[in-house]
Amino acid sequence: MSPAFARATAGKPIVLFKGAAAAGALVPAAWLVYGAFSGNLTANPIDYITDTTGLTALSLLVITLTITPLRRLTGWNELIRLRRMLGLFAFFYACLHLSTWAVLDWFFDFAAMGEDIVERPWVTIGMATFLLLLPLAATSTAGMIRRLGKRWQALHRLAYVAAITAVIHFWWVVKADFREPRLFALALTVLFGFRAWWSWQARASSR
Repeated sequence: MSPAFARATAGKPIVLFKGAAAAGALVPAAWLVYGAFSGNLTANPIDYITDTTGLTALSLLVITLTITPLRRLTGWNELIRLRRMLGLFAFFYACLHLSTWAVLDWFFDFAAMGEDIVERPWVTIGMATFLLLLPLAATSTAGMIRRLGKRWQALHRLAYVAAITAVIHFWWVVKADFREPRLFALALTVLFGFRAWWSWQARASSR
């Protein structure tokens, strides 16, 4: 971290950034609520809600994974306090995304939902992504972090697996215009590149 950046960020209350990040994360949900009450959810509201919640969940998941590299690059350690909150918002939108499919698409027709999961690969991998995120959200409390100790960090590496499956889910859903999935895939490639580089440095230092 440069001395100039250290001076610029020293003493800045992270609570302001957490508040701004939380407000930003709630904007898509607020927009959907406004659209529902104003009748402005496009000609196909179910698709619109599905796309908005899914894209927001994936965006927040990738942003969550960006926090640690950004902290290491800048040296601003307080950024890590944003990670759990943003991860929970990603799970919140994943729940909305799943609920839209279960309630609005199928209205709790569990037999049809089961067939959909088995027959359509993008639904299968989407469900797998949600199941990967579920234990991460369930163990995000301070108490669970203390109980799990070092195992907590190992468990939460599943976030990278969930991000990969989420990008694949998005890629298979769009079918034609792959520009957005490519951007997410590129972002993950960069993040994995940073992790690989730091892991190689750590092994080299230990030798």
